[in-house]
Amino acid sequence: MNRISATLQKDKKLLSIYFTAGYPELHDTGTIIEKLQESGVDMIEIGLPFSDPLADGPTIQESSTRALKNGMTTKILFEQLRDIRKRVDIPLIIMGYFNPILQYGIEEFCSKCAETGIDGLIIPDLPVDVYRENYQPVFKKYGLFNMFLITPQTSEERIRFIDQESEGFIYMVSSASVTGAKSSFGEEQQKYFKRIADMNLNSPQIVGFGISNAETFKAATGTAKGAIIGSAFIKYLSENGAEKTADFIKQIR
Repeated sequence: MNRISATLQKDKKLLSIYFTAGYPELHDTGTIIEKLQESGVDMIEIGLPFSDPLADGPTIQESSTRALKNGMTTKILFEQLRDIRKRVDIPLIIMGYFNPILQYGIEEFCSKCAETGIDGLIIPDLPVDVYRENYQPVFKKYGLFNMFLITPQTSEERIRFIDQESEGFIYMVSSASVTGAKSSFGEEQQKYFKRIADMNLNSPQIVGFGISNAETFKAATGTAKGAIIGSAFIKYLSENGAEKTADFIKQIR
């Protein structure tokens, strides 16, 4: 069974953490992954840096720019992940834009993911239709889940189509804005969370964008299976380093 599926079956609200590979320093990637597992997170999203990250807010954009300046590449990321499964057993997901994956070669990328123990991908700019028509067989060949995003603006018809095509979970974007930490969610977002819950989708939902503290984690997981924290963790990393990762996670739950 894919590790993502096994984790989604646990009777708990899941905490997933996103960080940018190669940030703050080029070779921090493996250390951060290990520290996150030690701190009790349920899943990890490894950000593949890209020069034009359209969906990302200032914090993640800045970390991506820094990682690229540090020399991070797709090839180096796979080298850093080569032995990660000797030390880490929770789900690992690569989140990135389609261009670097296309440049690397779809099949080669998927093959490397399988070889290094990656469980799935989140590619915000790869529409589900295009994926199904062109790339799904390759992903399935290498046992990779591909998670798709929905937003408050996504139509019910589209959401149900995404639900039908999904493996793993649906990445439920909390708002129409770019990524970034928020201290609380407003009434509109709460209505959105309830509306999606009332659709009784087959796929569990994990909420991302705007989760930064215990309050937003609790609000996001009131109806969803879990939540993802990215910008707030990257900001914490910048100020405190990977060694104090456990202190950050303790603030969330």
